[in-house]
Amino acid sequence: MRLVLAIVLSLFVAACSTSDQGGTSNTGSGNTGQTNTGSTGPAPGTQAELNQTIGDRVFFNTDSYNVSGEANATVQAWAQWLAQNPNVSVLVEGHCDERGTRDYNLALGARRSHAIKAALQSMGIDGGRIETTTYGKERPVSLGSDSVSWSKNRRGVMVVKG
Repeated sequence: MRLVLAIVLSLFVAACSTSDQGGTSNTGSGNTGQTNTGSTGPAPGTQAELNQTIGDRVFFNTDSYNVSGEANATVQAWAQWLAQNPNVSVLVEGHCDERGTRDYNLALGARRSHAIKAALQSMGIDGGRIETTTYGKERPVSLGSDSVSWSKNRRGVMVVKG
């Protein structure tokens, strides 16, 4: 019994130790696809930068496609970010919660993505840089059937293309 315990303990200790020999490490030495400019953080104009600085989504009320309140503040920040990154094009996705028919939710998701595009255009962003799509209820981020899950799924998401 002591022998088994000693073996298990030694395996546990070995598994917890770190080594930089020929493997990956979490020290940041791996290739992240970013240009080394001497600064830390994601490269400008990337999805990673958008996610880190602003966030990639806004949320809607039930059966609504109006961009208002907190969502409007985020869309304004997206417009400023797009203005600072004039070579970036984006895809705006419209999503819905699980309630309602598939056709209704596809149409509502389309209205949500188009409303975000219209808001960005009203803030001076060229509509040719903004593509829209709808997923309706087909791509939920939360699988629950409750108000918290539904609120997470009623969203518009901005995705950097290319």
